[in-house]
Amino acid sequence: MVFSSHLFLFCFLPTVLAVYYLLPRRARNGFLALVSYWFYGWANPLFVFLLLFSTVVDYIVGLVLASGAEREADGSLGLLRKDRPRRVGEKAALLASLICNLGLLGFFKYFNFGIDSYNGWVSTLGLESWRLDIMLRVVLPLGISFYTFQSMSYTIDVYRGNARAIRNFGDFACFVSMFPQLVAGPIIRFTDVADQLRGRTETLTKFARGTLFFCIGLSKKILLANPCGKVADTLFDGGVPACLDAWYGVTSYAFQIYFDFSAYSDMAIGLGLMLGFVFPKNFDSPYRSKSITEFWRRWHISLSTWLRDYLYLPLGGNRRGARRTYINLMLVMLLGGLWHGAAWKFIIWGGMHGGLLALERLLGERNPFRRLPSLVRTGLTFIFVLFTWVFFRAADLPSAVVFCKSLLGIGTPSDSALLLRGVVFNPYYLITFSLCIVVVWAAPQTWDWTRRITGPKVLAAFSLLVLSIMLLSMQSYNPFIYFIF
Repeated sequence: MVFSSHLFLFCFLPTVLAVYYLLPRRARNGFLALVSYWFYGWANPLFVFLLLFSTVVDYIVGLVLASGAEREADGSLGLLRKDRPRRVGEKAALLASLICNLGLLGFFKYFNFGIDSYNGWVSTLGLESWRLDIMLRVVLPLGISFYTFQSMSYTIDVYRGNARAIRNFGDFACFVSMFPQLVAGPIIRFTDVADQLRGRTETLTKFARGTLFFCIGLSKKILLANPCGKVADTLFDGGVPACLDAWYGVTSYAFQIYFDFSAYSDMAIGLGLMLGFVFPKNFDSPYRSKSITEFWRRWHISLSTWLRDYLYLPLGGNRRGARRTYINLMLVMLLGGLWHGAAWKFIIWGGMHGGLLALERLLGERNPFRRLPSLVRTGLTFIFVLFTWVFFRAADLPSAVVFCKSLLGIGTPSDSALLLRGVVFNPYYLITFSLCIVVVWAAPQTWDWTRRITGPKVLAAFSLLVLSIMLLSMQSYNPFIYFIF
């Protein structure tokens, strides 16, 4: 089930909101957990058992860790002292959580990739007899990359003494499975919502702001992301494009992935507000960045901060010398690329970003890039991001290389690609493309625009909602990109 569907908009969401507000407060978390399992299992009910397994393991681990903490005066579970050495049992419990979560993620996401890569290597070496001809193909469960990271953040924070373990299983299941951000983020830390799970206020102001968030997010998805996606798919999959067509195609994909993912985050944040939760911001106009370092402070903030706090800093961060800093940056970005997809093209994408992050760190104040005008820095940063998106979008590595040649003007356009110009350079797509430019570099962010609710804003949001629903009925192209990661 996706947010941009009639089933969700006119059946699931109204029913959930109605029942939620009719229930007493103490029953609401449990109800949210139940309907979130229903939401998650809509496409494949078997995936629910994976989600439940991860939830049960981390719930038990949290209680085991809390057994070593001092109780609060009211009898509630306390914090583990940060300065106390961790016992063997506590270390074993955390290790069990990491193995279970990373084991699930590794098997379901990387089994096929591992087998295919191994077979490719042995075939290249002429060792055909060593191939693993396994008939088993593993289906990737929706959202597993998100909820495993989210659940692990809980056990790690409890182990570090940054969070109290939660005793009520319904509350914990609600945290892990909450349908607004279950399958495509943002990745919510337990520390972000711990107090809200124990007690939150649902207000008309929150609900109104959440509604505006949802309307803007849905309109970004239907009115901007989907048309740009059609252009990108046509030019990436239609043969070798000419230089101008290649730039049009990759920029359209950049707009598609941004508006698609930020739209989902907007809708998730909006749904959370409707239910009384305040989720953190996940996008901060990333294409306005003046460096790749700044880009990663603005793009998919919940993932970049998760990787920083749970991977980069434990590896030593920048505290163990310059050489180790560059290695840590590269390692984190390579793993970040692999998190996005089980393919070498994603590893290359992560490596390109990691390499430039390390270079910017190396040059520091001596970086001549910093002396360029602000507009030029923004443009050059965006161009680099566009080149990296080629590896994200292309079907495979050879296709990515061919597309990059077209961007550089050294490719030979295919006849089929030239025929597609009449399809992608029509007024509808060009107007949408122009609107994307305005929204990306000139329009206020949803987070800021919804802070103050006025009559004109309500009218504008409602008008966009109606228009989006009308177009939704006519569009056959309606994917969410991050559902596959």
